[in-house]
Amino acid sequence: MASAEQLAGPSELSDAEREAVETLLFRLADDEFVLAERYTEWQVRAPTLESDLALANVAQDELGHARLWYDLLQDFGPDEPDLIWERPADEWRHSTLVERPFAEGDWADPILRSYLYDVAEELRLEALVDSSYARIRDRVGKIRGEEDYHREHAENWLERLTDDEDGRRRVQDALDRLFPYALTLFEPADEEVEARIDDLGLRTESLADMREAWLETVVPYLDGLGLSVPEDADLPAEIGRDRSHTDDWDDLREEFTRTYRELGRSEATRIMKDPDEVSE
Repeated sequence: MASAEQLAGPSELSDAEREAVETLLFRLADDEFVLAERYTEWQVRAPTLESDLALANVAQDELGHARLWYDLLQDFGPDEPDLIWERPADEWRHSTLVERPFAEGDWADPILRSYLYDVAEELRLEALVDSSYARIRDRVGKIRGEEDYHREHAENWLERLTDDEDGRRRVQDALDRLFPYALTLFEPADEEVEARIDDLGLRTESLADMREAWLETVVPYLDGLGLSVPEDADLPAEIGRDRSHTDDWDDLREEFTRTYRELGRSEATRIMKDPDEVSE
């Protein structure tokens, strides 16, 4: 499926190649950033101090991963405010799974959501290991190492939560609610551009192949916990990849950009360097 030809650096890409790279990077970066913003809502609210710290660490990791992908988008001109703080809400490309609010006070929601997302994330990172675009390929190793911990954390908690009838019921409720949105992780942003991403070798597995591999992993695992996976679930009306979003997204974006706007900022303070910058 993928071309073996290596793509040029950012300044030498054709318009079609650049569009494909940008589309892929927005998929990656927006998912990570928005999910991290949701995870921060659980700070000091998790059932134990250990789990509170663990989810805070996961959120920090996801923000760092988003930073790595947004840095690559800055190769094409936009700066951080353009990409995050000042980008219109209807230009974001994240899956609607990551923007949905958590069920209030229900720990089963972030844990089940994390599991569904982390399995998908593992598959798409694996498909980037041999990407034809070196600047994507060079970042995958660092991210994969941290994502292994995220999935392990989610699985450990799922097994604990489904160990009794009440916990299993709460996880099932979360599964029924979230599974249709999880399917949007594998939806195209644009059919023609997604095909070009594959043809250029930017990733080595198609969205359809990754969706199938994801189902082959999550369905038997969740079945084994006594859960019933709604495999015939319809996609929600709002996909996210195609820039259609739920009303919850407007509220979340309003919240995480508030401080930036109230302080009258025109640029964002960098809290970590681009990994390409040479240390002095």
